[in-house]
Amino acid sequence: MSALPKLAFAGTGLMGEPMSRRLLAAGYPLRVWNRSPDKTEALAAAGAMVVDDPAALCADSDVVMLCLSDTAAVRDVVFGADGIVEGARPGQLLVDFSSLDPAETRRMAAELATRSGMRWVDAPVSGGTVGAEAGSLTIMAGGEAADIERLRPILAHLGQRLTHMGDVGAGQVTKVCNQMIVACNALVIAEVVALAERSGVDAALLAPALAGGFADSKPLQILAPQMAERRFEPIRWHVRTLLKDLDAAVKLSREQGSATPMSGLAAQLMRLHGGHGYLARDLATLIEHYRELEA
Repeated sequence: MSALPKLAFAGTGLMGEPMSRRLLAAGYPLRVWNRSPDKTEALAAAGAMVVDDPAALCADSDVVMLCLSDTAAVRDVVFGADGIVEGARPGQLLVDFSSLDPAETRRMAAELATRSGMRWVDAPVSGGTVGAEAGSLTIMAGGEAADIERLRPILAHLGQRLTHMGDVGAGQVTKVCNQMIVACNALVIAEVVALAERSGVDAALLAPALAGGFADSKPLQILAPQMAERRFEPIRWHVRTLLKDLDAAVKLSREQGSATPMSGLAAQLMRLHGGHGYLARDLATLIEHYRELEA
């Protein structure tokens, strides 16, 4: 029986920490790094090796994974001081679970391959912290087919579905589409909960009442009860993350000459909500926008 591939993980936040924990539980040797070292302490106790900089992730690793906040953060971790590119070598794979700009993803992948020989797979995920903890994420990947197949046994511990969407960058385009649906859905759910409450209907009954019908969705089942109860902890997804992704959707649509009026409006509404101090709060706080309107 061949030894398991050696893995590394950068970014142990809301999503990265439970994903790393699942890889450790599956028996994979794992190196971890995070900009805030305290977020690696629990993983170290679970058996991970904590390293001092991103370059050190590459030492004795077959696959280096990233789950970071945005395009700028990924570029810094890969190409900044003591970045991954400094330790990367041919034969290694970089797997980026972050949600990034597709064009920038392609540029960074080309630069990394030219400078080090390390190949890039963009593999953004959907399913939130619940999916990360349960290993039920949906993974949409861009990259070479052989690289995707090499990763499939590893990613099976993280997701219920891995779909090869095309060349590098295709995963990020797919994630943009995913986030357009999620964000617009979340905004409408807030409107629905507020309307039900104003009309004298128990909003806590909406999710079970609509379950299985055409209006049903995972965001409805998660967000509607949270909104009805004003339950905003623990944070499952940040407002700032959805806003970033909506901005990426509008940018991509302009580049491709495609109309996205709904997502454009959603970006404006999300930005308005974030501007009231909710950027680092849970998406369920969108209901508070309607409370403020009532006041």
